This record gives sequence, C-alpha cells and structure tokens, in this order.
Amino acid sequence: MVINNDISIQNRTKIFAIRVINAYIELNKKSYDDASKVLSKQFLSCGTSIGANCAEAKFAQSRADFLSKYSIALKEASECRFWIEIMIESNLVSESKFKEM
Repeated sequence: MVINNDISIQNRTKIFAIRVINAYIELNKKSYDDASKVLSKQFLSCGTSIGANCAEAKFAQSRADFLSKYSIALKEASECRFWIEIMIESNLVSESKFKEM
C-alpha cells in the first residue's frame, strides 16, 4: 500500500478504523471460540480509538490537551499492533490478512 502524505492523519486513521471494522466482521464470521471473540473485540476497540483520539485532538482546548490526545492515539496504535501480532502468532489469522493495514 502506498501512503499518500497529502492525506490528513484524521483521514488516514478513519480509513484504518474502517479496515479494522471490516477485519473484525470477517474474524467473527469465522470464529466461534471465546478467545478469538475477546481478541477481536480488543482489536476493534483500540483500532477505532486511534482515529477517535486524532479527531478529538483537532479541537483540543490547549496544547497539553492536543498532546494528550495524540499520545493516547499512539498508545492505542501500539496496542493494536500487539493484538495483530497475537492473532497472527496464534494462527487466528494469516499474516497476509493484515499486510495492507
């Protein structure tokens, strides 16, 4: 996937959130065990939170608030990466499923 630097962080994180939602739907079509349901919910939560925090930062009330929102978004992105790695390493999904993300 080619990243276009002309696209705002808000738009990129929104696109990512939509991909996360679609991946979540696909995971839940195939998975019936509790572990995969828990993992996919964690992934959905942090994957959509990244964009939400970036959107909130746009209307921050102070520089500290702005930095706090982006800091939270970065932490959520790190958590999202963790869940992706766990899902791949536990063979819940194939690595190719997340290549574009």
